[in-house]
Amino acid sequence: MQKYLVVAVAAALILTGCSTTASPEDTTPEKLVLVTHDSFNLSEGTLAAFTEETGIEVEVQAAGDAGELVNKLVLTKDSPLGDVVFGIDNTFASRAVNEGVLENYVSGDLTDAEAQYLLPADQGGAQLTPIDNGDVCVNVDHEWFAEAGIDEPVTLDDLLKPEYRDLFVVPAANSSSPGLAFLLATIAAKGEGDWQQYWAGLVANGVKIDAGWSDAYYVDFSGPSSEGERPLVVSYASSPPFEVQEDGSVPTGALLDTCFRQTEYAGVVAGTKYPAAAGQLVDFLFSTIVQNDIPESMYVFPVNAAATLPEGWSETAKIAENPFVVSPADIDANREKWLSEWAAIATP
Repeated sequence: MQKYLVVAVAAALILTGCSTTASPEDTTPEKLVLVTHDSFNLSEGTLAAFTEETGIEVEVQAAGDAGELVNKLVLTKDSPLGDVVFGIDNTFASRAVNEGVLENYVSGDLTDAEAQYLLPADQGGAQLTPIDNGDVCVNVDHEWFAEAGIDEPVTLDDLLKPEYRDLFVVPAANSSSPGLAFLLATIAAKGEGDWQQYWAGLVANGVKIDAGWSDAYYVDFSGPSSEGERPLVVSYASSPPFEVQEDGSVPTGALLDTCFRQTEYAGVVAGTKYPAAAGQLVDFLFSTIVQNDIPESMYVFPVNAAATLPEGWSETAKIAENPFVVSPADIDANREKWLSEWAAIATP
């Protein structure tokens, strides 16, 4: 961790040094553009606190799901979309780093308590600050299964059973970070050479594949907040707290034997005219002002050890004891191959 902090401090000094040669307008811009995925959401007034503190307005620009977000950063790196990016996760981080779309900056406010969320130095550790994390898991509509008189699935293998035909919806692995996280869960569970057969089984059993998480959860899932008819969806273990009814019942749940742990990061976009100010915004996203707002705004856990969880959150937002894991190095080495193989199976 100490070595990491030295890197972060050095990066911050470099950025500060760069800003001293810029014009006053460059040092303190009127506005910063925060490029995010479509699921980014904070309570009204949270970002205004940054403006009150610095005098800098924040314009949020959504750029699709996390996979699409990284693709757009790559395609526009000669003319950057914004100054700061939020929503790159541990499944896409190495691609963003390898494509050179991020400046070397990590918040100096991180402590040893957040070390578990850091990426390896050559795969985002010098460019990305952890902001939130959560388990990507299959979510289930308890009420649907109770009314249908069908036992709920428990494991990944259960999803292949005929009683769950046409009941499952997932976000696409090549355009959605939860979709890619679920693909990685199946790769970790089945291993190289066998996960392809598993996905062929899902397709044969009628899985529906949507472009992103929002469509899967809010359009095709049958939960209370949704419009669809499928009672199984890839979402987060922390999604059920947001479906709690007035009587205190929790109509949805997460299948904790199907989970992959995901961390989302913020970084300074390469080519920004305002690197020092952009670093301030990254620091702000890690601050308790934002971190305390994350659970009820984005359905995931804050990473800042000083953040406070909402009352009752721990009772309904579960954490998998043994989530599936794929190392960042393996993701980096195999992502494109795995996605190509997945696309050939899932979208023939």
